[in-house]
Amino acid sequence: MSETLSRILAIDYGTVRIGLAVSDPLRIIATGLRTIANTGGSIDEIMSIIAEYEISEIIVGNPLLLSGKESRTSADVHAFVRRLTERTGKPVTLIDERYTSVMAQKSIIAMGMKKKERQKKARIDEIASAILLQGYLDSRSR
Repeated sequence: MSETLSRILAIDYGTVRIGLAVSDPLRIIATGLRTIANTGGSIDEIMSIIAEYEISEIIVGNPLLLSGKESRTSADVHAFVRRLTERTGKPVTLIDERYTSVMAQKSIIAMGMKKKERQKKARIDEIASAILLQGYLDSRSR
């Protein structure tokens, strides 16, 4: 598959849940895919998604502090990226994910979701991964 006709997978890594989003094959639009539990088998699930969606590139959000320095969770993300790179053989890029969760919460409110739906953290993680990916796609098209 041509590089320009392949999808990018975005991962919003969390210690409990992992939010996932994919691009369209032309790499213009990001779509939230789902959230998976962060368990010992999460990379196996991601491997299935890579095969199903013909993923050629992966981006992972790096939870930097507001100052731009690495957070405590960044070490977990770096370890996850190492495992992911080893298993997939795909290029994996770390992306600054500051503000994506806040933007996801605001998007959910703007969509008019009821309070009960807005409180589902898995939904926020999925939308945050889509926001992360859309920002990446937009920055590459400039």
